[in-house]
Parts: sequence; C-alpha cells; structure tokens
Amino acid sequence: MRFLVILVAAVALIAAAVTITQSDESTVAVEPISRVNRLRQNVDSLQARLNRLPGDASGWAQLGSSYVELARTTTDPTYYVKAQGALERSMKLVPEGNGEAMIGMGALANARHDFTEAKDWATRAQAVMPETAEVYGVLADALTQLGDDKGAMDAVQRMLDLKPNVTAFTRAAYHFELHGQEAEARSAMQRGLESATSADEVAFCEYQLGELAWNVRQAGQASEHYERGLVTSPKDPALLHGRAKVLAAQGKIDKALAGYRDLTARAPQYIPDYARLLAQTGRKAEADQQYDILAKQQKLLESQGASDDLVASAVAADRGDNATALRLAEAEWAKRQSVFVADAMAWALHLNGRHADALSYSDKAVALGWRDATVLEHRNAILGAIR
Repeated sequence: MRFLVILVAAVALIAAAVTITQSDESTVAVEPISRVNRLRQNVDSLQARLNRLPGDASGWAQLGSSYVELARTTTDPTYYVKAQGALERSMKLVPEGNGEAMIGMGALANARHDFTEAKDWATRAQAVMPETAEVYGVLADALTQLGDDKGAMDAVQRMLDLKPNVTAFTRAAYHFELHGQEAEARSAMQRGLESATSADEVAFCEYQLGELAWNVRQAGQASEHYERGLVTSPKDPALLHGRAKVLAAQGKIDKALAGYRDLTARAPQYIPDYARLLAQTGRKAEADQQYDILAKQQKLLESQGASDDLVASAVAADRGDNATALRLAEAEWAKRQSVFVADAMAWALHLNGRHADALSYSDKAVALGWRDATVLEHRNAILGAIR
C-alpha cells in the first residue's frame, strides 16, 4: 500500500526534523503531579475565568474538552454530561464557525462510542479549522472505529503533517498495528517516545510500546516497557494493568490478583480482565461479584449517554451467555463494521455453533493484516471447529 511507505518515510523525516525537548521530569522516579490533578486544576481555573467572563465561548469549549479528558482519565462518566453542557454553551454563544467546540463535541461523541456523530462533528470542524491537527485526531479515531480504513489513514497522515507529536505518532502506530506491520508500529511509537515532552507522555508511550509487544504475546518485552513507564509514573493505572497481565502470564497468580484488586478499586475499566482471571483460577464467586460491579458500571455509563456493547459482548461470552454475546455483537455490527466488531461477531457466532458464519467474520477481522494474538486465537478455534 503506497500510503504505508509514505507514512514510514514521514515518521522518519519528522522525527529527524523536530527538535526533541525532553523535560527533566521524565527522567526521575519521583511521581509528578498526576494528569488528573492537572486536569482538575485546569477545570478550576477555567470555571473561575468563566464566572468573570460568562460570554467566553472559547473558555466554555476548553472547559468541555477538559471534562471529556477527565472522563477518559478517571473513567467517571458523570463528566460526560458536564462536558456536553459546557460545549453546548459554547456553541450557543458562537453557533457558526466554532471549531474549538466542534472538536470537543467530536471527542465527546467518540468517548461515548457514538462514532458516527463524532465523524460528523470532526467533518464540521475540519471545514472551519482545516489546519488544526486535533481535528484529524478526532476524525481518525471515529473513522477507525467505523471501519473506514482509507479515511482513517488519510486523517492520520494529515495529523502527522500538521503536528508530529505523541498523539500523531500513536495513531500512526495503531494504524500500522491494524495492518500487521509490527516493526513499523514499534518504530512510530518509538518516535512518539522520543518526541515526548512530559512524564505523562513518556509513561503513555512506554505503555503503548508495551501493548504492541503484549498483543503479539511477547510478555517479557512488554514487561520491560511497562516497568520503565512505572519508573516515571508509579501509579499509572494502564501501566499497573500491564504489570498485572504479565504477572498472570508468568503464573504468579496471587500477585496478579492482588494487583488487579488494588487497580480495579480506582480504575473499574479493568474489571473484565480481573473477573476473567478470577474465573480461570476457580474463584467463580469472586468473579461473579466483579461482574455484578461491572453491570452497575455499565448502567451508569448508559445513564450518562455512553455505551459499550463490544465490551458487554465479550463479558457475556466470558460468562457463558452465548446468546447475549451474539445479540450485543450484532447490535454493534449494525452501527459500525470495524475489524474489532468483526472479531466480536466471529467469536460470538462460534460460541453459538455457527462456525461457517463465524469464519466469514473472522476473515473480515484479519483482512487488513491485524495479527492480535487474541484475534488469532479466536480464528484458530473457529478453523478447528470447521475441520
């Protein structure tokens, strides 16, 4: 594919051209002020400003976007409603040409998994702010989830052209990973690490490098990246999740479960993995307790305008509720035909004994070249059932 050659070259050229300004904070073991605290401080500052200047449309847009990021970082869905209120206030003040608020609305829609709406907002923002990299970040995320590979590819390339920073390199790496180009994905993510300008970004890049290794079952290499990230940010939930996954893979089950127990108390998005490990190790009653907590969390998400049928389908499959797993996967496929949903469809169909149908969706899941280990495990099980 011609684009992929161009993108590799762009990543290399950009990295050579950009002056790297690593902060001292990224090299010390003392944990800096957390991203959550900085976001909350920013929210407090914006609220104080808006109390003085309630007609500041840009301020309301910034506040809304900060709430979206807080929701993502804390997994507290109540921030979604606050974000929507602030962004709508900005749009009311400046109904036309308010690209800043449009970007925020697109990011909010992505966070709520309404990817069609996110695409619409990003397209509107693009017409107003065509030279703004953040527009293409929102657009790339939405198009990736909707299964528009060419559109996502173009958005990522435009992002790299406009602002070759961590967020752009991360999306480039993700694009390569979905196409089975592991070396290129690692190279892009390494460029992101080299361009990091804060401890948060260093930790984030180490996590992403760890995930690239983990997703192809290179647990040792993944662990090295997770642990390097934890030196920079010892309480980072994603990195702690990485550590717990590795401990489980190494057979250190008690340590892994202890890690998950502490982690999920403040980061409930990792409950599915915790519950799955509990069930796999014969702790069914404890697993059921975690699944009950997850069900309540899902209801809270839905009450705040968000949903995640993809995760819900996987959870149902883990619990042996195969009919529900298929129903949820089908509902998600009706909304978006991405490789992620194709894999969910394939697995749910397989669990329901429809192996030939499952294979057709498995073909879709790997059509781009995606070689995620779990996806391949699903595919091998389906092929085994057909033989």
